[in-house]
Amino acid sequence: MSPGVLESPTQQKLHCTDLQRSETFPWDEHLSYEAGNSSMKTLLLSLLFAATVFSIMAVPSDGLKADVADTMRTPVLIELFTSEGCSSCPPADTLLQKLDQQPIAGAELIVLSEHVDYWNHIGWKDPYSARLYSERQSAYGRRFGLDSVYTPEMVVDGMTEFVGSNASLANQAFEKALHRPKLPVRLSSISVTSHLLTGHLETGSLDKSYGTGDADVYLVLALNRAESRVSAGENAGHNLQHVSVVRRISKIGAVKQGQALSQEVQVKVGPGEDSDNLRLIAFVQESQQGRVLGAAAVRVNAR
Repeated sequence: MSPGVLESPTQQKLHCTDLQRSETFPWDEHLSYEAGNSSMKTLLLSLLFAATVFSIMAVPSDGLKADVADTMRTPVLIELFTSEGCSSCPPADTLLQKLDQQPIAGAELIVLSEHVDYWNHIGWKDPYSARLYSERQSAYGRRFGLDSVYTPEMVVDGMTEFVGSNASLANQAFEKALHRPKLPVRLSSISVTSHLLTGHLETGSLDKSYGTGDADVYLVLALNRAESRVSAGENAGHNLQHVSVVRRISKIGAVKQGQALSQEVQVKVGPGEDSDNLRLIAFVQESQQGRVLGAAAVRVNAR
C-alpha cells in the first residue's frame, strides 16, 4: 500500500485477497513449464547430455553462447519494491525468499529487494532504504500508467507489475517471461577486497530480433541476506528477513543494435559489507526502464 493514501472497501478487500494468496506458493499446480512428467525430464536430460558432449568435442568460438547453452536456464529479473515500515510487505519478502531458492525448472530467478524510503517518516527508518530505489519505482509507475506507487510491488522483467505478495500473478508473469528471447549476459573474473569488487561483464549482440535499437546496462551489488529487529512503526516487534538486498545500482553502459558489450567493472564495497554475503547482478534493459532483455548474477563467495 501507499502511506497516507485512503483506500475504498473494495481496494481493501483486494489487498486482503492478495495477502491470503501469499500464504501458499502453488508452483507445481500453476506452472505449465514445471518439469512434471517423465518424458519432459528425459528430453531435458538428453539435451543436457548432448550439450555436454558437444562442449567436450569442440572448442566454441563464442564462450558466452557456450555458457548459456550449458546452463539451459532462462534468466528472469524480479524486482520487489518493499519497506520495513510497511505492514503489508513481510508476506512479499517471504515470497521473494522462496523465489530465490529457484523453485521453477528451466528458470534462473534473479531477485532484487529494493527498499524504498517513502515509509521512513512513519515510525521506522528502514536501514536498507534509499531514495534511488523510490525513484526507480516511480519511473516504473509512470511507464505502467499507475496513479501512485505502492508497496509491496513486484516487477518482472520490466514488463509486468502486481502486488508483490500475489503468488498467482507471479506464476503468470514468470510463464510469459520464460517465453521471451533473452540476450546472453555473463559476469566473470570476480574478485573483492575490503573496499572494491571487480569483475568482467560481457553481453551478446543486440540484434534486430530483440525489437529495440539500444538498451542500458546496469550493475547491482546486493546483500545475499539481511535482517532487522524492528522496534517502531507498523512492524514493531517483528524480526524481518530479506534476500538480495540492493545496496548499489548504477547504469554502467549501453549497447546499440548490432553491438555487444565487453568491459571491466567495479563497485565499491561499503563498511560492514562482508564479501561472503554479497552477490553481483548485471542486467540489460531497454531505455526508459523498459523490458529487461537479459540478466546474470553471481554470488561473490562462490566464485
